[in-house]
Amino acid sequence: MRIRATVAAVSGALALTAFVAPAAHAAGTTTLAVTFSSVQVNGGKAVVVPATGSVKFSITYKVTHAASLKSSDFFTVPVIYHGSAIKSAEYGVAPSDLASCTSTSSTVESCKATLSAGHDDVVNSVAGTWQAGGIAFDKNGNPAVFANNLGKVSVQRLSKLTVNAAPEPVKKGRTVTVTGSLTRANWETNKYGGYAGQSVKLQFRKKGSSTYTTLKTVTSSSTGALKTTTTATVDGYYRYSFAGTSTTPAVSATGDYVDVQ
Repeated sequence: MRIRATVAAVSGALALTAFVAPAAHAAGTTTLAVTFSSVQVNGGKAVVVPATGSVKFSITYKVTHAASLKSSDFFTVPVIYHGSAIKSAEYGVAPSDLASCTSTSSTVESCKATLSAGHDDVVNSVAGTWQAGGIAFDKNGNPAVFANNLGKVSVQRLSKLTVNAAPEPVKKGRTVTVTGSLTRANWETNKYGGYAGQSVKLQFRKKGSSTYTTLKTVTSSSTGALKTTTTATVDGYYRYSFAGTSTTPAVSATGDYVDVQ
């Protein structure tokens, strides 16, 4: 499994694969009156993972427990995972440190944890919708509660978009050729590869304006390349803009200025 986590309070560091393995810590032999609620991942935004390195994000949640339980009797770990349940998930991420929790009553705690997702945690095929969940452990580190399907989170492949408008300068009424490239993270090669067959808007912003207007829509080639032409009318900026998909976030190129003479 590629679900990874370190929990400093339990034997220094434990992989989450050990948490979900049937024999790990005598799983299933301990019970805890603990429930999870109000789970929010990354403030409700997608978790966008680059081709190399990682991205940090937070999970906030509430824990309700029996009044007889003290904070020293258990601890909780939030996770995001791809699949129907934590125990069967092959890919997912958990925090490297214990969550920070504050008691709001004798039975309720508000918690927050920081997670880090990188290309080592994922493969291209699992980009899209993941689930949020949580695991509650007793004071000895035995997993006692697996809370599944506590909310959805989108895990996406970071996208990039370039643009180049030429010639610069250009005479009014002449043709401007606008090229560019739409790429996205390939988590398996650790590079950015062309995103083929995607609709991308060519937009223009007149000099002195703050608003882009769509001129036309083009489709990225098999290598993610973009190319089209338009007529030069006034000075301004050309850019490509991609609306995004379920696996890849929206992105707009930085406008390329063309002086019309």
